[in-house]
Amino acid sequence: MDIIQVNDRKFKKFIPAGQIDKTVRGLAGRLNLDLKDKDPLFVVVLNGAFIFASDLFRNISLDSEIAFIKLSSYAGMKSTKKVREVVGLDRSVADRTVVILEDIIDTGRTMGYAMNRFRKMGAKDVRLVTLLFKPGAFDEAYKIDYTGMEIPNDFIVGYGLDYDGYGRNYKDIYRVVRDQ
Repeated sequence: MDIIQVNDRKFKKFIPAGQIDKTVRGLAGRLNLDLKDKDPLFVVVLNGAFIFASDLFRNISLDSEIAFIKLSSYAGMKSTKKVREVVGLDRSVADRTVVILEDIIDTGRTMGYAMNRFRKMGAKDVRLVTLLFKPGAFDEAYKIDYTGMEIPNDFIVGYGLDYDGYGRNYKDIYRVVRDQ
């Protein structure tokens, strides 16, 4: 499908599933090399990153653990500019290498919050992995350790990304059609 309807908006295919898969495998390969012998704890940011994390983690060949947190900073198609911790981490990160898995970074506020929180909890190293990065929207100063793809500042759905809870189930990524 080249055009989909999600709620009241139309979206056009932007990144095909094959390109996403190649990018995810490339990220996993880099992580397997860089984190060898580090016993990392992968922390998935719900809800959006669950599909990305699942695909990535199946390509990780390291001794590692996975855990989940839920942070929220969006309502509809806009950031609320305030990060809420909806579901917190259920284990200690003290003296661990924490690898945060995020689907998309735009303004960067949510991941800045998460990285600072894990550092305060005693993580010895915090690394950030994102499938998608919007440099045109980013207004933070921290480093993103692993970026799959840079994209323009368009609203997107699919592959775990949603519009008011809908559209996560598409295997491709779609961007909003302007001028509806």
